[in-house]
Amino acid sequence: MKLFTCDCCGNLLYFENTTCVRCGAQLGFLTDAMHLSVISVPDDHDCDRLPDPGRQSAFRKCANYAEYNVCNWMVPAESEESLCVACRLNRTIPNLETENNLTLWHRLEIEKRRLVFSLLRLRLPVEPLSSHADGLGFDFLADADPAFSDRGRVITGHDEGLITINIAEADPVAREQMQAAMDEHYRTILGHFRHESGHYYWNRLIRDTEWLGPCRELFGDDTQDYSQALERHYQDGPPPDWQERFVSAYAASHPWEDWAETWAHYLHIMDTLETAHQFGIQVDPMVKGNEELDVSLDFDPYQQDRFEVLTEHWLPVSFALNSLNRSMGHDHAYPFVLSPLVLKKLDFIHRVVRAGQVTK
Repeated sequence: MKLFTCDCCGNLLYFENTTCVRCGAQLGFLTDAMHLSVISVPDDHDCDRLPDPGRQSAFRKCANYAEYNVCNWMVPAESEESLCVACRLNRTIPNLETENNLTLWHRLEIEKRRLVFSLLRLRLPVEPLSSHADGLGFDFLADADPAFSDRGRVITGHDEGLITINIAEADPVAREQMQAAMDEHYRTILGHFRHESGHYYWNRLIRDTEWLGPCRELFGDDTQDYSQALERHYQDGPPPDWQERFVSAYAASHPWEDWAETWAHYLHIMDTLETAHQFGIQVDPMVKGNEELDVSLDFDPYQQDRFEVLTEHWLPVSFALNSLNRSMGHDHAYPFVLSPLVLKKLDFIHRVVRAGQVTK
């Protein structure tokens, strides 16, 4: 994730900010520049510099920003669309007549926009399912939602471009309970978005392409019965040596899940390395004999052709990140071990992504 600063006062901003807490300027994210920009300033502003009025008038708020304040992205003024590129992906939003659903939706949108940010940085195709047959769409649903009375429990998943997210994932208490029930080391909203997007991009970048054969050689035969494979996984668990071949236990259930889990980790790595790069982070342990952990994040990972360069930097950064987390009394931020075979899979995904990038 990039670092953003206020165009008026230079204050550091978070990606999801709608207002600068120092000068009060209102903010909006511009996808053409990938920049969190000032769109208006208070009458009594005390800004060092004012944004270009022409630039401001070239955009308007996304309808979900203007009406619900669950978004902070902008739409080009000349566009006929009322929603931004991220919100146009939504097919179904939560029932806002239900108490607390607006809050849950807002949390989902924050993490969804982080996913879309990464996809745009990777220059991957991001088109809405509503207008493209092979596009991407989202249903945000609740268990026993009156609007879907024929549904029972909502299962988070992907089906031909449509990603369904159970909005209970945005409830920290419910998510922690599900994490304990599933015996998972890691469960986040953003992790779900990244995982399910992996299924979508398998269809876009692997299925019916020249990458399918090499993908099967590395991840396994995806034609094996998916339902039976999952049932076997939940009944018997992963193979004893799963850590030598897979990034997670769930990845061992089926080649599609192996791809999706590895894809999610690829996005974890890319976004975190960009954040480290933006902060100018260096890892230089003050202990002898650990020179392999000495790295400087002096490059943009999204512009890096060679994945091994990313690997050389990721391992020290993740070790430092885990150590910092433990110092705060938290579990590891990245509780995973990347075996040589998993690194090979990540390298494959990197090559597929680089080959699948769209030109502007």
